[in-house]
Amino acid sequence: MVPHLVTALTGPINELEQRVLDSMPAIERWFRLEWMEHTPPFYTAVDVRNAGFKLAPVDTNFYPSGWNNLTPAMLPLAVQAAQAAIEKICPEARNLLIVPENHARGTFHLSNLAQMRRIFHMAGLNVRIGSISPEIKKSTTIELPGGESITLEPVIRTKGRLGVKDFDPCTILLNNDLRAGVPGILEEVHEQYLLPPLHASWTTRRKSTHFKAYEEVAKRFGKLIGVDPWLINPMFDKYGVVDLVTPAGIDALVQRVDAMLTKVKKKYKEYGIKERPFVVIKADNRTSGNAILSVRDTKDLEAKLRKMGAGLDAAPAPLELILQEGVLTNERVNDAVAEPVVYLMDRYVVGGFYRMHAERGEDENLSAPGSAYVPLAFAESTHLPQPGVRPGASAPNRFYMYGVIGRLAMLAGSYELEATDPDAERYD
Repeated sequence: MVPHLVTALTGPINELEQRVLDSMPAIERWFRLEWMEHTPPFYTAVDVRNAGFKLAPVDTNFYPSGWNNLTPAMLPLAVQAAQAAIEKICPEARNLLIVPENHARGTFHLSNLAQMRRIFHMAGLNVRIGSISPEIKKSTTIELPGGESITLEPVIRTKGRLGVKDFDPCTILLNNDLRAGVPGILEEVHEQYLLPPLHASWTTRRKSTHFKAYEEVAKRFGKLIGVDPWLINPMFDKYGVVDLVTPAGIDALVQRVDAMLTKVKKKYKEYGIKERPFVVIKADNRTSGNAILSVRDTKDLEAKLRKMGAGLDAAPAPLELILQEGVLTNERVNDAVAEPVVYLMDRYVVGGFYRMHAERGEDENLSAPGSAYVPLAFAESTHLPQPGVRPGASAPNRFYMYGVIGRLAMLAGSYELEATDPDAERYD
């Protein structure tokens, strides 16, 4: 059963939603068959944008760290999904070690760890938090505002195993995206399950690889329900390493952005959309601050890029870029621009929340300092989407849609991890 997130409906409801609701049996069967062939990422968070005329994922995270934003009503589903995920990987599992971000000392990160510990404890596991931060040299207990406490313990490496003092886990769960690189202590761990695998980290991962996989998934799904894949897929262009130091490098980027804007304008014209299209320039290989620029007109872009280039050294570190079609967000919470974030574990949607930002616009990145989170509750069983009922007559319909888009992105994530697995056997 897919949970249905509930909040006030905002924005126009279009034919896409009706098509998805009418196709529910075919969609659920399609997902079921896909999961027979592909292994989902252990857990995933998907940022979704609803523009009214288009609904698409704009970012997919394999190390979700906002579990504290899920409401108590969502926990039973998260626990069931955790049980299913662990049972699939290590049925006899007894001990689980969670490895957090090295900077996990703030209230938000610690509350996230407390919620994760609660979920896996209720799933039948002994849970400890093992830090690989050089700053954690001994067991450190930190009190949380709600009365809970979190104990961070230094991870100990013995031969091919990881653990903490007097604790030998079957499974190591990374809640650390390793954007600064894979430390030696995590390498060559063959006797335990390390989840997600190291090639899911930002050390090697690229957004362009994910969105190429998502493009394939969207095409197949669009064919399944008879819709234009563009309605659920943001166009993208893998730019590669950018040169902002030379005029030629800047000109090349401006031309690619202009070409992307032209393609998006063509689709807007096809659908009679009056909004001004925009392109988001993102780092291809990083997660924080991933929206560098939102561009509606390339006239101003050249000057901005020259200014950025002037602040760089003659030989800056290579910066890989991806150009992505911008997707407006039509959602509002208390007049603040908002976007839904869907949380998944194994192959199940387990919850979600709104990320909102009072000082950002509908075309801007909301994952920025000043953002806030509004938890969403599940629909009651009497409010399930009703096939054949016009869109909007049942409030949770919109959120069945969000769950579908989240699962499509998660499926693309499984394609991506299969394609980038360094240990996979290749057949040409």
